[in-house]
Amino acid sequence: MGFRIIREMYVPPSFRALARLLAVVPFLALGACSTNPATGKQSFTAFMSQEDEARIGAEEHPKILKELGGAYSEDDLGAYVASIGGKLAALSELPKIPWRFTVLNDEAVNAFALPGGYVYITRGLLALADNEAEMAGVLAHEIGHVTARHSAQRYSTAMATNIGLTVLGVLGSAAGVPSGVGRVANLGAQVAIQQYSQGQELEADMLGVRYMTRAGYDPRALTSFFRKLKAHSELEARQKGQDGVNHNILSTHPRTADRIKQAIELSKAKAVARPLVKRRAYLNRIDGIVFGDDPSQGVRRGRTFMHPDLRFAFTVPPGFVLFNTPKQVVAFGPSKSRIIFDMANPKQAPRVRSLPNYIDGVWKHGLDVQRIERLDVNGLAGATGEARLSTGDGPRDVRLIAIRADKDQIFRFAFVTPPSESKRLNLELRRTTYSFRRLSASEAAAIQPLRIKMVTVRSGDTVQSMARRFPFERFRREWFRLLNDLKPGDPLVPGRRVKIVAG
Repeated sequence: MGFRIIREMYVPPSFRALARLLAVVPFLALGACSTNPATGKQSFTAFMSQEDEARIGAEEHPKILKELGGAYSEDDLGAYVASIGGKLAALSELPKIPWRFTVLNDEAVNAFALPGGYVYITRGLLALADNEAEMAGVLAHEIGHVTARHSAQRYSTAMATNIGLTVLGVLGSAAGVPSGVGRVANLGAQVAIQQYSQGQELEADMLGVRYMTRAGYDPRALTSFFRKLKAHSELEARQKGQDGVNHNILSTHPRTADRIKQAIELSKAKAVARPLVKRRAYLNRIDGIVFGDDPSQGVRRGRTFMHPDLRFAFTVPPGFVLFNTPKQVVAFGPSKSRIIFDMANPKQAPRVRSLPNYIDGVWKHGLDVQRIERLDVNGLAGATGEARLSTGDGPRDVRLIAIRADKDQIFRFAFVTPPSESKRLNLELRRTTYSFRRLSASEAAAIQPLRIKMVTVRSGDTVQSMARRFPFERFRREWFRLLNDLKPGDPLVPGRRVKIVAG
């Protein structure tokens, strides 16, 4: 009856176009479903072919290297990781695609894959892992994302969802559907995609277990490494004065111990009689790996940050913990106080004639900056101003500092403090400003990275005595326990090799 009424009604051109689109979408979905050889499930990949995956991976690879520190080139670690990854990939359902495994020169604990067989693992993750089986588990998980074609599925699902929302929008505007319906549908689509992604993570773990056991590794290494990831995230959050889980690999690969156990059961992999762990061989490989900052990106020594290439240094107040990122340095302090350090755009800096005008006219980003004045910072021209900022956590006092070091170099501090802390921290933050100085050529040349070193526990060694060897100001014991998978109260076993961080 409905069709008969529609035929008798006037149908606007927009509705005719809509009807054609609605007719096409279901057939497009049906025609683009295929059985995935890795999972055995039907998957929707209409909008990204395997040729597209290879092209996208090749196009994005150099961008990844540029953004994340490039490839780590010391000690043949890249060749070692590639040999393990290649062995695992050869046992997958896509052994013939041109797999490429890269160790990134990045201190973050992370691993990810691009479509087309590009797999990345950071030196920060390698430093945290305790044996070859744990590293193999991470690589196998990322291989699983590629073989299950999860990028193609997510992209295709998002494209189809956008088409559906576009159709709903056209229908709503033409037929008077309330605008709220579109928002509800959009929320539902986001939830569906998010849940699907959690399913993909379980699939990747399941496939990772499959490839690990085929290669003879102990799949329980996935569980032991998950514990380290969780502990690492919690320690970083503590250093930043935050609660909960901090941003690391867990943000993009959410998992629980129960889910890993479920993945092991779902894999239906045969138990390995004498599974490989290879702790000694792995520790030999990472002995000497750079830990923390690479000098080319600046280095932290306690509360001091130094950059040998740009030749400057500064020191933050007691109670602040420094974090270095490719674009800025952030120091996290008490009561959510922050110090943010970066550089002005090098193309913009030569055009700046007046630092006070730069603060008030270019840098302020909508702030009402008051009491702007000039400074002399160890012989370098500077300027400062202050403002009040409203945030979700309440008001914040902001002090902006600009320091010209060269015609194309303007260094910037932003001190952000709760009003209740501003007066107490005022003197220490002024000391931070005036701690900024240029490094001599010999000082810059002397800066070396921290490295992971293997030492053998001797009788009488304790967690406290080992932690004292770490060149950190705070959280020494926590870092020693984390790197060596020790819980509070665990004793040190004489003769066992452990990791320390040394200059």
